[in-house]
Amino acid sequence: MPQFTYLEPVPSDIDIAQAATLRPIVEVAAQVGLTEDDLDLYGKYKAKVHLDVIEKFKDRPQGKYIDVTAITPTPLGEGKTTTTVGLSQALGAHLGKRVFTCIRQPSQGPTFSIKGGAAGGGYSQAVPMEDFNLHLTGDIHAVTAANNLLAAAIDARIMHERNYGERFEKVTGLKPLNIDPYTITWHRVVDVNDRALRQIVVGLGPKEDGVPRETGYDIAVASEVMAILALTTSLKDMRQRLGRIVIGRSYAGDPVTAEDLGVAGAMTVLMKDAIMPTLMQTLEGTPALVHAGPFANIAHGNSSIVADQIALRLADYVVTESGFGADIGMEKFMDIKCRYSQLKPSAVVLVATIRALKMHGGGPKVVAGRDLDRAYTEENLPLLEAGFANLGKHIEIARQFGVPVVVAINQFKYDTPNEIALVQRLAEETGAFATVPTNHWAKGGEGAVALAEAVVAACEQPSDFQFLYPLDITIKEKIEIIARKVYGADGVEYTPEANAQIAAYEKAGYGGLPICMAKTHLSISHDPALKGVPTGFTLPVREVRASVGAGFIYPLCGEMRTMPGLPSKPVFFNVDLDENGKVVGLF
Repeated sequence: MPQFTYLEPVPSDIDIAQAATLRPIVEVAAQVGLTEDDLDLYGKYKAKVHLDVIEKFKDRPQGKYIDVTAITPTPLGEGKTTTTVGLSQALGAHLGKRVFTCIRQPSQGPTFSIKGGAAGGGYSQAVPMEDFNLHLTGDIHAVTAANNLLAAAIDARIMHERNYGERFEKVTGLKPLNIDPYTITWHRVVDVNDRALRQIVVGLGPKEDGVPRETGYDIAVASEVMAILALTTSLKDMRQRLGRIVIGRSYAGDPVTAEDLGVAGAMTVLMKDAIMPTLMQTLEGTPALVHAGPFANIAHGNSSIVADQIALRLADYVVTESGFGADIGMEKFMDIKCRYSQLKPSAVVLVATIRALKMHGGGPKVVAGRDLDRAYTEENLPLLEAGFANLGKHIEIARQFGVPVVVAINQFKYDTPNEIALVQRLAEETGAFATVPTNHWAKGGEGAVALAEAVVAACEQPSDFQFLYPLDITIKEKIEIIARKVYGADGVEYTPEANAQIAAYEKAGYGGLPICMAKTHLSISHDPALKGVPTGFTLPVREVRASVGAGFIYPLCGEMRTMPGLPSKPVFFNVDLDENGKVVGLF
């Protein structure tokens, strides 16, 4: 494994990544038993892994399955991916365990907006980080192409049916679908933050340019095609799921699918390489599978089932990550991803920071790009104790699934020993199996050894994994279980539109699908302004959509955007090539 001299102060993420000595990806593959015949190489340092390795290694015992989640974050993020990578490096490079990291590919939207990349940070990164944060092996482009082919097919079918009228079937040999344009829910997508595309009109111009109607764009990672990529279990399964996508209804009220439009096969062809996860490595040479990138506040926010299935046959420990907090990505990991994969988690790692807990205790607003208030840079035990309730609630949420919880305190330079000790005491009193301070950002795997040891011990504990709800109850009953047991709501309030949509989905036979709640990540509730552990609120469900191909119903709670916008000064201002052609400014 690569040896590091950890520099102080810690250099920028991209400087660390570009200074690293990477192993050829065939060597990383050989380390876990893969040969070149199992790979499609994309240059020297990344490769697609064939899905038939799942069958090839089916007789190997499965490794331990660890999900990394977090408390409700500040807008700065609390280092969940950094912890995921640091933990993997500690397990593999320092404890000698066979380990795999499974993480999502980031969207270029956040990469060029405020958040930056998602390869980890400091000395805990997936590399090469420029490839990771940009095009990688083209999966997001394939999702975009497949999604937009379906969108084009919808508008073309409406136009041709209208133009040919009663002669349509005779001329084309196809039965009319009679799509009601006002029911179409399928949007085009692009992988940049572009608020100007949220609501648009298509079909303007001459008759041959189509039928005018109002529609919009989503960001590519919010596409149902991306959710399908993350939840599919085989190429055959993906073909079936793409065919089941419901784009709207006919004038008679019948669902219209991608199969009805005759486009599902072509979409599958566009996605046939994207279904293979991409093999990469961490800074310390441990293997990583990067695959899929669904948003967690809109979709289910987890990397792919097939990546996890491959990794679990090749490693003793598989560390994956679910988006945002335990109330969002982890709940969906358990109730959607584990349900479809039939995999059972061995432990949950819950990432917390002193900074975020102080914010939840009533500390000043944390704003990206601005200096932290003194409340966050000086010891303040009362403020921290008041904010601990948020961490306590997330521990409670995770324990409802019957899995041991290890709290990882992601340390920052301002954290004091007294503050760390207070969080440790309160977390373990609340039911955490262990609470461990970790310094993997500055020290890589070496800084996460204590966390890795705690996780190994937690994985040996008895667990009683269970879903939060059964599938054979009504859509509303499932929504209300999540609202009460996870968010702490007093109840749920539905708009007339949401009530009508639920009734239509149940009539169409979709009532047995799991629920994928779309809500803010900045609060356990639906309201981003409510920090800590909100109580006494009613959860508003303003709209309910069906991702039938992906296999879930998703209610929209409060104001949710499926297309983000750029800030006044996005981080793309910093991204460029230097005089030697090297990427600068990514982080």
